[in-house]
Formats: sequence, structure tokens, C-alpha cells
Amino acid sequence: MPALGAAEARARFAASPIARLATADAAGRPHLVPVVFVVDGDLVATAVDHKPKRSPRLRRLADIRANPAVSLLVDRYDDDWDRLWWARADGRARVLPPAADSPEAARWTALLVAKYPRHYAGRPPVGEVVEARITAWTGWHAT
Repeated sequence: MPALGAAEARARFAASPIARLATADAAGRPHLVPVVFVVDGDLVATAVDHKPKRSPRLRRLADIRANPAVSLLVDRYDDDWDRLWWARADGRARVLPPAADSPEAARWTALLVAKYPRHYAGRPPVGEVVEARITAWTGWHAT
């Protein structure tokens, strides 16, 4: 199994359109959710956007406040298994206030709008921002 080096894992991760964010609550119960994201060096950010949610109190935000350890995963599946790969970013996250209340969150929101203009142009995310400081980039590829 060929491993991806940290730089290659980060590059493949950053180029992907969607990741899965894994959090765990204070008791260690896991939670997994798909997210759109941006990468800047060893930081990854995602924001609570305008898609319908049951509540503005999202479990991922409560989990991060209770237990900041996170993992994000991107992957490529193909019926040609020689083309399979995955890249993972492990680190510690924090929840920033919405862009209107935080210059840091405003910068992340602008980067998200630039990466996803079709979805965010004219309607950028207005919720809290999750910023993860990545301590390990790992990955694997089939060939």
C-alpha cells in the first residue's frame, strides 16, 4: 500500500470539493458530516452556511467546543481500483464567531466564496466558522 507523503496528501486534500468532518463529543461518541472547506497552509476551515438545518446549534460545533480533536477525510473512489486514494487531515479545531463578528472568520468566508462561487456568490455563509490547525497530513493511493 503506497502511502502519500504529507505534501501530496495536503495537495490532494485541498483540491477536493468535499470532505467528511469527524468529531467526537466529550464522552467520545463520534459524529461524521460532509463539509465544504478551504485550506491555507496547515489550516482548514469550513462554515455553517444557509442550507436548511434542524437547528443553528449544530452537533459538530458542540463537539468541537467539548473536544477539539478532529479528523477530515477526502477520497476518490473509482471502479478501477488502481485509481483509488484518500487523504486525511488530523488536528485540533476551534469555533470562530460568524464573519460579521470576526475578521478571521470573514477571511475564511471570503476564501470559501472564492472556492465555491456557484453556491456562495451573493449568499456567503453567515454562521460560525470551524478552523482546524492540522498536525498530520496522511494518505494512501493504490498505485
